[in-house]
Amino acid sequence: MLRPTGAQVTDVRQSPAPGLTAAQVRERVAAHQTNDVPRRSSRSAADIVRANVLTRFNALIGTLFVLVMIFGEWQDGLFGGIILANSAIGVIQELRAKRTLDRLAVVGETPVKVRRDGELAELEQREVVLGDLIVLGTGDRIVVDGTVAASQGLEVDESLLTGEADPVHKAPGDKVMSGSFVVAGGGTFTAEKVGREAYAARLVEEASQFSLSHSELMAGINRFLKYVTWLIIPTAVLLFASQLGSADTTGEAIVGAVAGVVTMIPEGLVLMTSIAFAVGVVRLGRRRCLVQELPAIEGLARVDVLCVDKTGTLTEPGMDLDEIIVLDDDLPARPALAATADADPDPNATMLAVREGLDEPAPGWEVTETVPFSSARKWSGVAFDGHGTWLFGAADVLLEPGAPGRRRAEELGSTGLRVLVLARVPDGALASPDRKTGPVRPAALVVLRQRIRAEAPKTLEYFAEQGVAVKVISGDNPASVGAIARSLNLPKAERPVDARTLPGDLAAMADVLEDNSVFGRVGPQQKRAMVKALQSRGHTVAMTGDGVNDVLALKDADLGVSMGSGSGATRAVAQIVLLDNSFATLPYVVGEGRRVLGNIERVANLFLTKTVYSIILAVLVGLVHIRFPFLPRHLTLISSLTIGIPAFFLALAPNLERARSGFVPRVLRFAVPAGLACGIATFAGYYLATEYTRSPFAENSSTATLALFLLTLWVLALIARPWNWWRLGLVAAMGAAFLIVLAVPWLREFFALRPDNVRNDVTALAIAAGAGVLLTVALRWDKWLTRLRDPSGQQYGKSNT
Repeated sequence: MLRPTGAQVTDVRQSPAPGLTAAQVRERVAAHQTNDVPRRSSRSAADIVRANVLTRFNALIGTLFVLVMIFGEWQDGLFGGIILANSAIGVIQELRAKRTLDRLAVVGETPVKVRRDGELAELEQREVVLGDLIVLGTGDRIVVDGTVAASQGLEVDESLLTGEADPVHKAPGDKVMSGSFVVAGGGTFTAEKVGREAYAARLVEEASQFSLSHSELMAGINRFLKYVTWLIIPTAVLLFASQLGSADTTGEAIVGAVAGVVTMIPEGLVLMTSIAFAVGVVRLGRRRCLVQELPAIEGLARVDVLCVDKTGTLTEPGMDLDEIIVLDDDLPARPALAATADADPDPNATMLAVREGLDEPAPGWEVTETVPFSSARKWSGVAFDGHGTWLFGAADVLLEPGAPGRRRAEELGSTGLRVLVLARVPDGALASPDRKTGPVRPAALVVLRQRIRAEAPKTLEYFAEQGVAVKVISGDNPASVGAIARSLNLPKAERPVDARTLPGDLAAMADVLEDNSVFGRVGPQQKRAMVKALQSRGHTVAMTGDGVNDVLALKDADLGVSMGSGSGATRAVAQIVLLDNSFATLPYVVGEGRRVLGNIERVANLFLTKTVYSIILAVLVGLVHIRFPFLPRHLTLISSLTIGIPAFFLALAPNLERARSGFVPRVLRFAVPAGLACGIATFAGYYLATEYTRSPFAENSSTATLALFLLTLWVLALIARPWNWWRLGLVAAMGAAFLIVLAVPWLREFFALRPDNVRNDVTALAIAAGAGVLLTVALRWDKWLTRLRDPSGQQYGKSNT
């Protein structure tokens, strides 16, 4: 238990210190001594343009485009439009996401209370200037560095900076650092380091910018790109060498080699990933959900355990005073309760409910000492001159078993009511290192009724259907929490666990957490330990919260979700902030994450299949020393109809599949056999047409184009599974577009297609059909073997075969 610290009480919000004058503020603004730091939620427009334009693939495609313009026809340079399209779409989407994030960040930012010209004012964090007198209350995040000017039992948690778990009492003259937060009491401090000079701002600038890095998904895609880069170099050299020896002219050789190399590049994969993330941010923004880090969207999809605090999540933040049960008629319970409520300069939701519900006016007793409420203590204390010392807090913490009112409190708590006790203790107890220096004399039970959120039952039902386990982790009485959870039909809620009985060993704690879903009397450090225990069992844990006691757990969870009405500290450390304070938003949040991840996997399958068949074709052509079967315009047509256009729709489509581990091997298990089938079958049809029919190149290349298009269209159909009307319609539309190109003379001429050799075309159709059947059987066989090794189905998605 924390050591109580007595303090002479004055309301720091009414402190005589006037703070800066308007003239002093203007001077500091002119001198750029403001707290203007980069927003955590977005990078600059220049960085966005640079990241989308100056890419390795744009440079490579641009070089190949110049070669085709010099040695070939302009129609074969259509692929150069990829540079403009990729860059423009990427920049536009990310700028759109940036505007959404910046707008929501302003709305969701906790204002800072300062004293200026003797008046209390609320400012945006960036409006704070050097020398401002900043007023602190429980739950406030400290946004700049400074020195304490006044303290009213001020206790600060610096664990996010130092790793030390115990809150630190701050007296006048002590230093406070940005990045810490107030867990109890209040006070004022003078800002001494603002903007980029503040400690936390330096950390944020280095590590917390808007980024697509540090993501399992992006790490997997970068692995693909690394493999492809190493394969492209030797394959391109082989292809160029073979084309110089087999083509009639140098120009034909260069155009043929460029066609092979361009197709190997998965130029749209990173683009589609960026678009999917950015659109996810915008969609969530429309639901008043602020995503402070883009990789958080990926985390949404992987969540399989959701830890929620009862207050503010299952119940509304506010409460109603239900009744006051006097336990000792000899004590002035009602006047003491009114005085205690009136003495709190920074009341929490509980004390506000008492203030509003009491019909007893404050007696005006003079306060001599106080101990502010903290979630670790679970009580607050006030000493009055001539009227005794009083504690107000949890009944099962302050009252020993068998004490008057303890049994009654437990009975009421088991019905879902929140029960607190007002008790008198000997004078001087608050100034003692140990508050139990004398007996606790209970005066009254204070019963509060909590408001259950109307949307909570449906939200819990959604998570149960989606396989997400919900754990209610609360600081309240276990029986009360259990009663509310049972009323919401939460699974395993019939056995609420008192966290004070939990084992300290993480493995043993994890066993208890797996078997139960409701936990009461959980301290801040225990919340953190419970998150780690769940993670030790391989769970991806999301934590929701709104109070300072949730901050450490939010920071350690795989995904921290804060309510918009929560404390500044919780909103600062959370990756996602629900600005509408609605628990019902969480299903949309999780669903958006799943949509993004599931669709990116589909898109990756498309692009990697193209890369594999391009490399196979280039190697076979290089070894056999024949002319490359395609002009660049042929592959532009095929890639547009079977990859580029479908990928855009697939990346943004609805998708509720739960994310699974093994992204890289799963994509490779599809893309490698699919690419092999496409590459080998296409080469076989082209080789037969070239060697045995001796047809002109235009006819042979048309045969190869027909074979490759049919196979890649079938691959698209496999990737689009499970089929529905719009996915089948998408595949059919791409097939119809290709038929239109073949049917319209000027389009056929533009793309250099001559499907005049019926024998070659029938051969291509037969080879494509046979390869498609073999590919489907091979993928089915692989899926069957995978399920034998992994019956849970975590490693293979039903959508890809």
